[in-house]
Amino acid sequence: MTRETGIHNAAIALGTSGLKGLSAVYYNLGAAELYEETLRRGEAELTAQGALVARTGQHTGRSPKDKFVVRDASTEDHVWWDNNSPMSPEAFDLLYADFMSQAEGKELFVQDLVGGADDDYKLNTRVITEFAWHSLFIRNLLIRPDRDTLKSFVPQMTIIDLPSFRADPARHGTRTETVIAVDLNRLIVLIGGSAYAGEMKKSVFTALNYILPAKGVMPMHCSANEGPDGDTAVFFGLSGTGKTTLSADPSRTLIGDDEHGWGEHGVFNFEGGCYAKTIRLSAEAEPEIFATTQRFGTVLENVVLDENRNPDFNDGSLTENTRCAYPLDFIPNASKTGKASHPKNIIMLTADAFGVMPPIAKLTPAQAMYHFLSGYTAKVAGTERGVTEPEATFSTCFGAPFMPRHPSEYGNLLRQLIADHGVDCWLVNTGWTGGAYGTGKRMPIKATRALLTAALDGSLKGAQFRTDPNFGFAVPVSVPGVDDTILDPRSTWTDKAGYDAQANKLVDMFIRNFGKFESHVDSDIRAAAPHTPVAAE
Repeated sequence: MTRETGIHNAAIALGTSGLKGLSAVYYNLGAAELYEETLRRGEAELTAQGALVARTGQHTGRSPKDKFVVRDASTEDHVWWDNNSPMSPEAFDLLYADFMSQAEGKELFVQDLVGGADDDYKLNTRVITEFAWHSLFIRNLLIRPDRDTLKSFVPQMTIIDLPSFRADPARHGTRTETVIAVDLNRLIVLIGGSAYAGEMKKSVFTALNYILPAKGVMPMHCSANEGPDGDTAVFFGLSGTGKTTLSADPSRTLIGDDEHGWGEHGVFNFEGGCYAKTIRLSAEAEPEIFATTQRFGTVLENVVLDENRNPDFNDGSLTENTRCAYPLDFIPNASKTGKASHPKNIIMLTADAFGVMPPIAKLTPAQAMYHFLSGYTAKVAGTERGVTEPEATFSTCFGAPFMPRHPSEYGNLLRQLIADHGVDCWLVNTGWTGGAYGTGKRMPIKATRALLTAALDGSLKGAQFRTDPNFGFAVPVSVPGVDDTILDPRSTWTDKAGYDAQANKLVDMFIRNFGKFESHVDSDIRAAAPHTPVAAE
């Protein structure tokens, strides 16, 4: 007989999901209990400061090529199949049955949680995990309902996470032994063959990205914060562009660091926690995030410990994608509601390793749509063998792997919201200046923060602007507290002809990438494309 522990809705025990013959089920355990179970099972170890540190093995990041979406009558005409690998309902059902068999005899952990701080759009989610530390991770990341509501909690979505499961490509139609299978009709997600915990949180994001646009709500891969006067700012950006760092501003209230919705009531966080990168994290540069790594309750992923069990955040020997997962209330100035007003400013972040883009630019609504659909950033050289120069990355809507619908749906929805609420849009480059990666230097964080402050307090709108010859957007000529030279990227290069060549190259990459969207957008957005720059004087 299965041993059951913890508060839950007895009418919706695990047996209703088809899980049978389990050794034990632990429902909705808190952090202290999950620590005990994690250590008892040898899944992770403690740092000297009391955080939990786990290793994820082979997978130290997401596996987007192993993600599948069930293609059935309900999804056929609504999913962007060019971006999502299809799985037949029959294949999913077989996979589900094999997951049920794999779980027999195991101890499983259950968290009943919520995705979405706006009650009108929230998604009740049950997460079933094989690892105790995965249960703590997702408890940190999603919204935790009041304990007195758990006995009546009814999940709308179920995630079953079994790292020990190995898919059989011949039997299940998968690419490898790793699988993330998403049924958007029944709202069931199966995760097997990967211990990387981020797959769980992104599965909730994927579901909300599918559900919410039909309700007129814009799902966004962004961070958000709010000023003392109630002015909300949204920060779009891919990994490594500073989305988490720049939103953790001690002078502003943090709404969330990664996933939000924008609907009729304003902006709302999908999550109840943060998932920050820790590689080269320091108390000096990012004090709020660093402090979370020094306390009980935080989960560290793939962080190397020294002989005294102190985290070495400069050690990327396991992966550069080291992370910490902590509840939002670990940040002193975090919002208690996860909700904020309609945004006054939208910031689109890019880390341009080519050294071409200015540190900040004002975008027209059409330019904002162009750059939103482009979703540009760059990988730096030296991170992979054989890579000798920066590599452009275009991830539409700043989150292509999590977008079930066609990008034009999200783009049109965002454009309408920007128009309805008169939002100012900015492009901020946190990448390189004075040359490309390897020659130039990283954009000074002090300058980026000063420019952001000027944008958010409204003073930047009164600056004198010039038109960028490559991208056509407006770039300030002078901003108090910022070296004027840095505002003109070409002037920071010793080799002006080298800058022009890099600019030419980057513009061409933008144009080629946007080709797939041209038939889906209006002429003004097509006209917002960059143009081949004039040759050097």
